[in-house]
Amino acid sequence: MLKINGTIVFNMKRNEEELEEQPNNPLHGIKLKEILEFLITFYGWEKLGKQIDINCFISNPSVGSSLKFLRKTPWAREKVEKLYIASIPNFKK
Repeated sequence: MLKINGTIVFNMKRNEEELEEQPNNPLHGIKLKEILEFLITFYGWEKLGKQIDINCFISNPSVGSSLKFLRKTPWAREKVEKLYIASIPNFKK
């Protein structure tokens, strides 16, 4: 637990409990922004746009606009999450 001026800013115990609830979920505890930043670093915008054909990766891409679109569009978010899971073994090589 982290307190600043008596206010709890971060409660570590809450996060530990959540991790115990979903031990088999590879995306648990990973934010969409972290997933997107990993994919951008790993593939770059151009390859990412070829892997997942959505306009926010192809036309004037930015992290902010992509996050906004992915949060509102479940099918696109699912594609991004699947690519992330598939990319992790390749990253570790």
